[in-house]
Amino acid sequence: MYTRILVAVDGSHTSRRAFEAALALAKSTGAVMQPLYVVENTPMYFEAPGYDPSILRNRLVEEGKELCAEFAQAMAAQGVKGELIVGEASSLDDVSVVVLKAAADFNADLLVMGTHGRRGFQRLILGSVAERCVRQATLPVLLIPSAAGKVSEDA
Repeated sequence: MYTRILVAVDGSHTSRRAFEAALALAKSTGAVMQPLYVVENTPMYFEAPGYDPSILRNRLVEEGKELCAEFAQAMAAQGVKGELIVGEASSLDDVSVVVLKAAADFNADLLVMGTHGRRGFQRLILGSVAERCVRQATLPVLLIPSAAGKVSEDA
């Protein structure tokens, strides 16, 4: 079925659920999994006296490294092969472009990501990385909603 799964993660509760779903799927199908953490540089273009964007960027990179260690351990515990990579968005390539490019570079046959469940005006104004990925993807995309509950072990 699926042999190469890319999962977009950002450290949020919703993306952790997406990681867990991708991990379970990779384990059951024997797929290689590649979690992707994207450093978003959008807030770094504000110009204000005393504002040093490198502090925020460096913290985001550190968060990515922390997730690498955590997710590598979870993947090893489940016997799933793969490694987390860190990408970087820019003013030219937003997060969705980086995610889709990483999926193409990995030759993924499934993209897994969480949704934050924005609705109405908020969705219209803010847009959604997941929605942009679904609209532009050339591979299947599995969306894990923020309201999704954990499946119990006895079910």
